[in-house]
Amino acid sequence: MNLLLIVILSLSFSLSSCSIQSNMMSDNMLTIDLIVKMNQGDYWNTLKSGAEAAAKEFNVKLHFLAPNHEDDIPGQIELVNQSIQNRPDAIILAASDYMGLAQATDRIAYENIPIISIDSEVGSARVKTYVGTNNYEAGQLAAKRMIELIHESGQIAVMNFVEAAKNANQREEGFQDYVARFPNVRVVDIQYSQSNQRNAEEITRRWLAQYPSLDGIVALNAESSIGVGREVQRSGHGGSVKVIAFDSPPETMGLLQDGVVQGLVLQNPFNNGYLAVKYAVDIIEGRNVPERIDTGVKLIDLDNMLWPENQKLLFPFVK
Repeated sequence: MNLLLIVILSLSFSLSSCSIQSNMMSDNMLTIDLIVKMNQGDYWNTLKSGAEAAAKEFNVKLHFLAPNHEDDIPGQIELVNQSIQNRPDAIILAASDYMGLAQATDRIAYENIPIISIDSEVGSARVKTYVGTNNYEAGQLAAKRMIELIHESGQIAVMNFVEAAKNANQREEGFQDYVARFPNVRVVDIQYSQSNQRNAEEITRRWLAQYPSLDGIVALNAESSIGVGREVQRSGHGGSVKVIAFDSPPETMGLLQDGVVQGLVLQNPFNNGYLAVKYAVDIIEGRNVPERIDTGVKLIDLDNMLWPENQKLLFPFVK
């Protein structure tokens, strides 16, 4: 056998070995479907990035699924049904409607597909674990800071997002329970933006006209916060009407620096996504996991935003 033929055969064997190893790795990959509330917004993009980081680390093929809008409950149910048909190794679900997604969640479990709840809980006992914020605590944090800003006396309005979402209910409950301690504070109205910035702007415009003595507005998610902040700034009420917002998209960060927003209640969406995939892998592989994984919540303002630990929350992709 001449030298050239030996080299060719050796290369062929090496390439075949690499191909076999690659196919084996592909065959061994777990498949996880991540179904969230909508396919846009800084919060969901960051959560997706955290999930993708874990998928890369744990050799997972990740499918990201979401309706266009958070209030599209039928659309999210249809995505769950499609996912069941595809039979992934696990499904991670951020339910837009606590009871509306309950039956679909039970179907996931009936098909022996592990189900992990993320961001917002769902009304099913078949969920293996919940990964996300303590939303009641988040609502209390928002209330505490607002009460401090208005010196325990005044009128407040609340911009919630989707009424049927469990995390929206929990944040509102935490807020109301805290405010109830202060007899001189009045919650004049609670509205739902449907996680739509323009809806939040229009509702805020009406509030500012209807309640000329309004002291503050608390917005309970990212999209609502942007709409509230824009209208407070546009109408010239920045600083006089206090605003507590949720999450840290760039526009809201700018409003904080401009003095329109006085505080941000920050979750950890990157960690939510990462840990949901990590614990999904643990469940698939037969390991025990906690019933709840609290990923933390903090109140950020101009005084503490430059602290190193807070910078990690504000800018999770900057090392």
